[in-house]
Amino acid sequence: MAASTHTVTNQAPPLVGYDVFAADRALSEGVARHTGAEHLEEVRRELSQLGRAAGSSQGQKWGTQANEHPPVLRTHDRYGRRIDEVEFHPAWNRLLGHAISSGLTDAWTRPYGHLRRTAGFLVWTQTESGHGCPVSMTHAAVPALRADPELAAVWEPRLTSRVYEPELLPRDEKPGALFGMGMTEKQGGSDVRANTTRAEPLDAEGEYLLTGHKWFCSAPMSDGFLVLAQASAARGGSGGLTCFLLPRVLPDGIRNTFLIQRLKNKLGNRSNASAEVEFDGTTWARRVGEEGRGVATIIGMVAATRLDCVTGSAAQMRQAVAQAVHHAAYRSAFGGPLIDKPLMRNVLADLALESEAATTLALRLAAAYDAAEGGDEDERNLLRLAVPTAKFWVTKRCPPLVAEALECLGGNGYVEDWGMARLLRESPLNSIWEGAGNVQALDVLRALQREPAALNAFLVEVGRGRGADHRLDAAIKDVLTELADLNGIEARARRLVERMALTLQGSLLLRFAPPEVADAFCASRLGRDRGGAFGTLPHTLDLASIVERARVPV
Repeated sequence: MAASTHTVTNQAPPLVGYDVFAADRALSEGVARHTGAEHLEEVRRELSQLGRAAGSSQGQKWGTQANEHPPVLRTHDRYGRRIDEVEFHPAWNRLLGHAISSGLTDAWTRPYGHLRRTAGFLVWTQTESGHGCPVSMTHAAVPALRADPELAAVWEPRLTSRVYEPELLPRDEKPGALFGMGMTEKQGGSDVRANTTRAEPLDAEGEYLLTGHKWFCSAPMSDGFLVLAQASAARGGSGGLTCFLLPRVLPDGIRNTFLIQRLKNKLGNRSNASAEVEFDGTTWARRVGEEGRGVATIIGMVAATRLDCVTGSAAQMRQAVAQAVHHAAYRSAFGGPLIDKPLMRNVLADLALESEAATTLALRLAAAYDAAEGGDEDERNLLRLAVPTAKFWVTKRCPPLVAEALECLGGNGYVEDWGMARLLRESPLNSIWEGAGNVQALDVLRALQREPAALNAFLVEVGRGRGADHRLDAAIKDVLTELADLNGIEARARRLVERMALTLQGSLLLRFAPPEVADAFCASRLGRDRGGAFGTLPHTLDLASIVERARVPV
């Protein structure tokens, strides 16, 4: 019998047994906004089914188990033969299998495919972030492979399949396949043109042997990889940095030479394997696109994964805010529930604003992808600037938000059992993955200097909110002033991109969010009352309504 001193009181119950999609008003309203009436009910049913799985005790248990039992590298079998396999806990396979069976690698074949996939990715990765890496890579490989119609014809049906087959088998025996990516090398990092991996052509057209290494190889257990290497200029080729498809298993069933030297010991993302790999001159690969056009070929993959960085950060923000608000609703201190305390309410409302702005922006970009796939060049131009801008800002706002949400739980937040510590470890990753902050800012500058249609599309989008709030109008004027003076623009790039992101989010919220949300965002992010730390919103705002909007009704 437990001692009376061990009676548990004044603790929030677990946030479990709810529909992650339906409980997120910013997300569900955004999906309704961007989905045509003829498909809306179908999309809602699909996302609510996924949302119930994400909010279930089973889904949350899988997330915990996948991180408590990280992947293990097996370089050799018991006979001493090199196998280079990565073993995962069953919970990882269940998470990944559920993601694939739910269509999270299939944005390319369905109406509103990018929108529904982005919403699904935001919902399902709230169970656990790490398995989102192979989901993202597999989804994003499709536009790069389309540079070679023959390769796309045989691989795309497998990449968009809803069948998860983890065994390493020849391509033609795989009902569904996963892809990874290898771009960066130890001496170059984001400067991929400094890559030293070599590709020597074989007699057959488009076939090469690779020699070199990759400092970060994403999802090393995959069936194929898109990698960059310096093609030799021999046999009439142009040479230069080129994109290649490296299959894990060759058509005859023999494993390709793919030497996994070690798995990275990372701060977070522990359920997911990131590896250093070597190619020893017998590694067979097939060219994708033209020689010397590797960056241009793989850039479609990079753009798609950058949107997933935005979406993944929005998912982490939403889960952190949901946990913080839930805790405050049930925890009493100093004579009443925390959620009713004015200062705590200010903090929670500020966190909710940041989360809603991130979700709204991610969905707008997903809708733009659908429109661009349908031939809308204005939307394609918008993506050119809006994606790196959003990637820069949203991913950078994630770590401080998660840290503040963790603090709302007090000491409990710092204890592993409560899940917030894992969220905090995950939160910096998306800012680094697919190009850190400076890379995104410089990419924005390149687009501004070389692609006037992209700037025009961005200004048109932001301008749709003009006149709705004087603070947005002033922020737009500030951005135009920054753009008018290009002297020393690189040193000011972060300031410029931050202001671009905030004006875009402000415009979207003014057009689509409830008035109290838009007003609070403009006051705290665009106006003279801009604060530093979370919880510094002007006290005259309707903070209670903002917090209630973010609350999970359980």
